[in-house]
Amino acid sequence: QKGADASAEMRKIRITLTSTNVKAVENVSAELLRNAKMESLEVKGPVRMPTKTLRVTTRKSPCGNGTVTWDNYEMRIHKRLIDLHTSSEVLRQILNINIETGVQVDVTIHQA
Repeated sequence: QKGADASAEMRKIRITLTSTNVKAVENVSAELLRNAKMESLEVKGPVRMPTKTLRVTTRKSPCGNGTVTWDNYEMRIHKRLIDLHTSSEVLRQILNINIETGVQVDVTIHQA
């Protein structure tokens, strides 16, 4: 009895979605929210975190001679947070979705 009660215990769950593609992150977060609302769960999010921009500046000339010209490259990392209050079994049902390539999903479970 105690094992069954502990597994059905409500927990605070934070899902973090990270990707360089904005549309992929938005699609996955929308699908997660749709599944959570079908289960009638308490949902907070998606919280849009500030975009991290990684920049690299390099010389165009491979040998170092010639005119001083530079190339600038940047990669933008987009992040979304979704908070749920649910049990572990329901979480497995919600996360049973098609996650697009390039989207990293991190699930953190806290006691509520």
